[in-house]
Amino acid sequence: MLKGLGQLGDMAKMMKAAKEMQERMLELQEELGRMIVEGEAGGGLVKARVTAKGELTGLDIDPSIFVPSEKEVVEDLIIAAVKDAQARAQDKAGEEQRKLMGDLGLPADMNFPG
Repeated sequence: MLKGLGQLGDMAKMMKAAKEMQERMLELQEELGRMIVEGEAGGGLVKARVTAKGELTGLDIDPSIFVPSEKEVVEDLIIAAVKDAQARAQDKAGEEQRKLMGDLGLPADMNFPG
């Protein structure tokens, strides 16, 4: 009569694990919003800071590049620095997600929306 209760226990464990994973993923998303990575272009003449979620938080531009005739170069360097920072942010987010998956005993390459 109580034969099927074993499956309910397994289901309860799975639900608990899923809830823990969801909570840890939310914590990770919050942490990624606080982590800052930096990208650069032009040998460091332009630096961009972004969160590990890819949100731009700041720019540092060496004043030596503010020459009116070099406006397009400066614009290109800014874009390149932002793209570099965003790529580094994506790498950092992936690294943190893989760590979390390992901590939870899940495959490191398992993808979740984020």
